[in-house]
Amino acid sequence: MSASAVFVLDLKGKVLICRNYKGDVDMAEIDHFMPLLMIHEEEGLLCPVLSHGSVHFMWIKHSNLYLVATTNKNSNASLVYSFLYKIVEVFTEYFKELEEESIQDNFVVVYELLDELMDFGFPQTTDSKILQEYITQEGAKLEVAKSKVPTTVTNAVSWRSEGIRYKKNEVFIDVIESINVLVNANGSVMSSDIVGSIKLKTMLSGMPELRLGLNDRVLFALTGRDKGKTVVMEDVKFHQCVRLSRFDSDRTISFIPPDGESELMSYRINTHVKPLIWIESVIEKFSHSRVEIMVKVIQRKMKYRQFKKQSVANNVEVRVPVPSDADSPKFKTSTGNAKYVPEKNLVVWTIKSFPGGKEFLMRAHFGLPSVENNELEGKPPITVKFEIPYFTVSGIQVRYMKIIEKSGYQALPWVRYITQSGGKLLTQH
Repeated sequence: MSASAVFVLDLKGKVLICRNYKGDVDMAEIDHFMPLLMIHEEEGLLCPVLSHGSVHFMWIKHSNLYLVATTNKNSNASLVYSFLYKIVEVFTEYFKELEEESIQDNFVVVYELLDELMDFGFPQTTDSKILQEYITQEGAKLEVAKSKVPTTVTNAVSWRSEGIRYKKNEVFIDVIESINVLVNANGSVMSSDIVGSIKLKTMLSGMPELRLGLNDRVLFALTGRDKGKTVVMEDVKFHQCVRLSRFDSDRTISFIPPDGESELMSYRINTHVKPLIWIESVIEKFSHSRVEIMVKVIQRKMKYRQFKKQSVANNVEVRVPVPSDADSPKFKTSTGNAKYVPEKNLVVWTIKSFPGGKEFLMRAHFGLPSVENNELEGKPPITVKFEIPYFTVSGIQVRYMKIIEKSGYQALPWVRYITQSGGKLLTQH
């Protein structure tokens, strides 16, 4: 079972809009949600599911809104939360920013969307591109659109319209990997993993069938080919367009793609990863006066697998926590720019371009009015953000992309690889 009703509330708990899908839960039950939430916040026991009697509230917070689903059954919580986040995604596609004002300004459209997104408590059409074909933000167009339901809603390929035409047929493939590494003060890697996704931008005419080949270790084992670098993907999740039965039988990723941008699949690779950008930090405190911070960043030398070229990290951002009562900041950097962000108690050091094998230094000096209080504060980790183009840590590669369409046109596939930081943390020395 899924949700009985969905509510959108402001920060005070006032209902902005709601939709009752099943009628088996009293709509007045939502009045208990905000008091329950406040009690749990005060006790420090905040929970994603709150209960009042036999009614359960599953909720998320976005911007200045609460999205709440109610049920009195043993519902599939994962399904409900996925649906709530899908609501956020669809509303953001429509209104650019999802906040209280956008709900109030687009009340009719929001209600129409809630009608189409779910039926009798079960998610229905949740693709914003399909919804935009018959739910528009102009009232006049809305009335005209109601007279004819797009074929995409009722046909077998609900994610793609018929009759699409392009002068130049192309598909762009982005392989994006986020690396998560936790390093302790001694320099030992405590945990690491890689979270990846393959995103498409499809500009193809007609109803083409695409087949994507990766250097998947399971596929190579099935076909008796164990040569070259292979990867083992876990927690693989596909877009609805992928034929799962075909993938399960022979690991072929076969699909009719949505038009435009979409995420074809996501995956996780649980492997030991060395930090791509290494941090060394030294913090010196001088009683009742000042603190001095020295941070050195070093990028490992890496070669692109696709090109015999050394890696370059772009838009590197090193975030160094400082005491909450620090003042009078002074910085000296060997490259890039450093700035103090007092509302977050951080020094943010930005390096636009960071070649492999290089190392850079940043020194920061702060005044300390009350050193004694600092001993009671925790030591948040240093975090690093970066992006390395033409490179994947796991070594995943697109081996081929076949494009088959009955008219027989020629199409060009383009592939791009990107590695970025997911949440790399280093405990201060």
